[in-house]
Amino acid sequence: MSGASPLLQAALADVAADIDRRFDALLEVPDDPRADLYRAMRHAAIGGGKRLRPMLVQATARLFAVDRDCAGRAGLAIECIHVYSLVHDDLPAMDDDDMRHGKPAAHKVFGEATAILAGDCLHALAFEVLADPDTHADPFVRAELIADLARASGPNGMAGGQMMDLEAEKSSFDLPTVTRLQAMKTGALIAASVEAGAILGRLPVEGRTSLRGYARDLGLAFQIADDILDVEGDQALAGKALRKDAAAGKETFLSLLGLDRAREQLRMLVDQAVAHLHGYGAEADVLRDIARFVMARDH
Repeated sequence: MSGASPLLQAALADVAADIDRRFDALLEVPDDPRADLYRAMRHAAIGGGKRLRPMLVQATARLFAVDRDCAGRAGLAIECIHVYSLVHDDLPAMDDDDMRHGKPAAHKVFGEATAILAGDCLHALAFEVLADPDTHADPFVRAELIADLARASGPNGMAGGQMMDLEAEKSSFDLPTVTRLQAMKTGALIAASVEAGAILGRLPVEGRTSLRGYARDLGLAFQIADDILDVEGDQALAGKALRKDAAAGKETFLSLLGLDRAREQLRMLVDQAVAHLHGYGAEADVLRDIARFVMARDH
C-alpha cells in the first residue's frame, strides 16, 4: 500500500486477510429467503477497505501480549460497525454514493431495503461477536468492550457525528464545531479500536492516557488527510466519489484552514500521536507507522 512502511504493509495485508476470513465464516449464505441479506453483507464487508480499525486493535493488543484470536474478534466487531455505517452512509437519504471501495454500493446491487437491513444486521453482529466467550474468557472484559463500542457508535460518537454532518449541509460550522463533528464521526471508532486493545490487555483506565491521546490525534489527522485527498486525490484510487463536500457546501478542515495550514496541522497531529507512544519500545512501531501512514497515504 502506497505510503506504508514495509512493516505496516505486511501487517495490514495480514489483518485484511484475517478479517476477510472472519467475515466469510460469519456471513455464510443460508439456503432460505434471507440469502440476499447475507449476500449484501458479504458484498459490503469482504474485500474492501484499509482495515485500519482492526489493525489498530491488533497493534494495541500486541503491546500487552493479548491472544491474537481475541484481538481479531474484537477487530471484527469494530469493522462490523464501520461497514454498517458505510452501507447506510451510501444510501440516497444520506450521502447518496453509488460506489464504495471500487465497486457498486450495496444499495445499488441489492436495493435500498436490503441494504438498510444489511447495515442493521452488521450492527447487531458486532455486539454478538463481543458478547461471545470466545472473544475473551472474562465477562467483565467483554462487558467493557461492548459498552465502549456502544458509546463510540451512538449519539455521542459516530452516529451523532453523522447527524452533525447532515446538518453541515444547512449550516455554516466553525473550526471547533467541525473538529467536534469529525472527532465523533471518524475519530470515535478509531479511539474505540485503540481502547479495545487496552481493554483486552486489562490495562487500567488510569494507564490509558497516552494511548487515548494517540488515538485522539490519529483520528483528527486521518480526517484532515481525508479532506486533503477529497480535493487532491485520484477517484480511481479512492474507489468512491470525491469532491462532494465542497459541492454540498460543507465546511471542512481544508475549507477552514486552507491547504498549507491543513498540511501543517496534519503534520503536527501525526508528530503528537507518535510522541504519545514515548513510553513504549519497538513493540509500538506498528502504531507509530500507522500515524505516519495517515500523512503519506494516497487513498
